[in-house]
Amino acid sequence: MHSTTGPSRSAGISGVTTAMLVACAVALAAAFVFTPGALAGRPGEGCADQGELIETVRAAFVGYWSSGVRAFSPRLEAVVDYWFRYYVAKAVIAAILLTVLFALGAILRKSFAKAGPLTAGKKIAFVSAGGLVTVLALFSSVLVMANVQGVIAPFASLMSVLPVRESDGELADALGQVRQQLAESTSAGNQIAPALDLMISDFARCHLAMAVIALIGAAVFIGASVVLWTKFARTARSSRRTRRVLGSIGALCAVFALGLIVVGVANTATAEHPAPALSAFFDGGL
Repeated sequence: MHSTTGPSRSAGISGVTTAMLVACAVALAAAFVFTPGALAGRPGEGCADQGELIETVRAAFVGYWSSGVRAFSPRLEAVVDYWFRYYVAKAVIAAILLTVLFALGAILRKSFAKAGPLTAGKKIAFVSAGGLVTVLALFSSVLVMANVQGVIAPFASLMSVLPVRESDGELADALGQVRQQLAESTSAGNQIAPALDLMISDFARCHLAMAVIALIGAAVFIGASVVLWTKFARTARSSRRTRRVLGSIGALCAVFALGLIVVGVANTATAEHPAPALSAFFDGGL
């Protein structure tokens, strides 16, 4: 009687835990999309949505460029501080979501390994759920890395909001001057505006940050792949499900690590020569 009740109770607890983790993952995904702006506060009066944020960034950038100094103007500093808080909120939510997905993946892996004979439908359900959680975990890893980059270099990240294709008005004039100075920046002895010098430096820092983050991530995924393949080698051949899961995830971690190495190398090259990449951005090419 005890042996019959035990597994049933354990399965019930596992089912409740899985349901709670799924609910948490859904809630965190929604929070990642909808709550960072509210958590970060406002960058200025009347700036409550994306359209107003773009207008605020436009005005702040024009004022900063026309100031002729390297230090942020008070208006731009307020927007950059807001963008920093915005990315902190997104990075924290993404990191919690990643943790939840790892826990959910671990439960699915154990359940799949310990399950008895499976029908074709249940096998498809397990494989689909495991594959979805794995893909979402990898995607969440990318979100964590991208948002940590935004925390480290919020000004360079904020430039993505700037409407660089503007063709009329004060912003268009400022962008034209930026493009001209960037085009001439490779000339020996050519001086550039202090604001542009800061933009180039921060753009380099942004890409250097991603290079470091990507290479650290690659090291983590390589380590995970080694651990998984080691477990694969030590697992008895009779445990085909466990070996299949360990081998699949181990291979996926290795491929993902390779991709991160490519990203790290590319960002290192950009960090060493940021002006051409920044010029491409202001030309609308990035």
